[in-house]
Amino acid sequence: MVSLISFCLFLSFISFVLMRQWMKPKSGRNLPPGPRKLPLIGNMHNLVGKVPHVALRDLSKQYGKELMHLQLGEVCVVVVSSAEVAKLFLKTHDLDFASRPRILAGDEIFYDRSDLVFTPYGKTLKRTEDLVKVLNEIMILASSFCVADTFPSRKILHFLTGEKRRMVKVGQKTDEIMGDIIKEHRNNLGSGKTGSGESGSEDIVDVLIKLKDSDSLPMSITDDNIKAVIIDMFGGAVDTSMTTTVCAMVEMVKNPRVLAKAQAQVREVFKGKERVEESDVEKLAYLNLVIKETLRLHPPGFLLFRENSKESVVCGYTIPPRTRVLINAWAISRDPQYWEDPESFKPERFEDEPMDFTGSDFKYMPFGGGRRMCPGISFGLANVYTPLAHLLNHFDWELPHGTTPHTLKLTELPGLVMGVKNDIFFIAAPPPPTAA
Repeated sequence: MVSLISFCLFLSFISFVLMRQWMKPKSGRNLPPGPRKLPLIGNMHNLVGKVPHVALRDLSKQYGKELMHLQLGEVCVVVVSSAEVAKLFLKTHDLDFASRPRILAGDEIFYDRSDLVFTPYGKTLKRTEDLVKVLNEIMILASSFCVADTFPSRKILHFLTGEKRRMVKVGQKTDEIMGDIIKEHRNNLGSGKTGSGESGSEDIVDVLIKLKDSDSLPMSITDDNIKAVIIDMFGGAVDTSMTTTVCAMVEMVKNPRVLAKAQAQVREVFKGKERVEESDVEKLAYLNLVIKETLRLHPPGFLLFRENSKESVVCGYTIPPRTRVLINAWAISRDPQYWEDPESFKPERFEDEPMDFTGSDFKYMPFGGGRRMCPGISFGLANVYTPLAHLLNHFDWELPHGTTPHTLKLTELPGLVMGVKNDIFFIAAPPPPTAA
């Protein structure tokens, strides 16, 4: 009975929106080109059930590589798949497109967009295992296609689809864990300890709590800000760093020449050390190339998303206010216009093109670009260099019996951030004594 009532309500809602949409006068604005749009849903049928960055790349080839317009329900979307146009949005018109679109996950999980990722432009800033588990749920919900986000004014969809209920449940679980973390840190600080980090030193939570309590900043920091920043750090740096490490290992094992060269350099730098030091990382020049090439093929943020607050004109096209701009960093970093043999894993290509990770060259933006680029580049990279160096130093790696480099597949999860769908299995063996 409940399902029947929900279905009838949903049909009534569809009929109401269709009538309003058909009665609405057509806009005369010069929008970018795009595929044919259906009543009510627009271009949602072009994306549902598909890997977004791949589907957007294929559509852009057909309808507009520089700029392509999509209508996802009520939401106007512009897709960029060109480095030259990406530069216009992330540098030339950076201030106009500095904000983030409001989505359901930002409201329900990230404390009403109190974090660094989802916050609108101009806002400033013991349960580790439980946190990691809930973060997996958060990353899936925050990066998956949400029907309710395409009809933001139709609040009833939030309940009919069940998406808000899932997010509220995860949000409550997250808030409990975050509250315990802050409480533990406050207790430590109250008992006279310097901080809660290793050897009693300060960690980022201690620093944020002290800033909040000091009232020394021109803006206020709330506990929700602190909780949301913790989620950003673990979700944005730890989860994506782990996935990048997995992708790098897969690419090296699939390319034995690359694996042997990287491993030889790491073992030469280690020379019997048990752990890599920060000063040793600078000596791992070839591993640096491997990581750069991994981030080219598998950028953590496949799609960079922005939103404008006022009407703008880019490339002669009118971009209406509150348009969601999706810059397809994945498509740009695999475009043969910018990269020779783009689908192949060739770390040496960066010897001739010494790009950094800061997105200053808009054909290579593994951490985004412009004023809203990832603030945790150094933290994220450290979480890739260190485990990779130890894995290469302490073990030899082979494929399981029956698996070849050609049959080894790395399947990416659909969403706005990188994820690996399938489990990857390698055989790890201690190196020969002379190699350590």
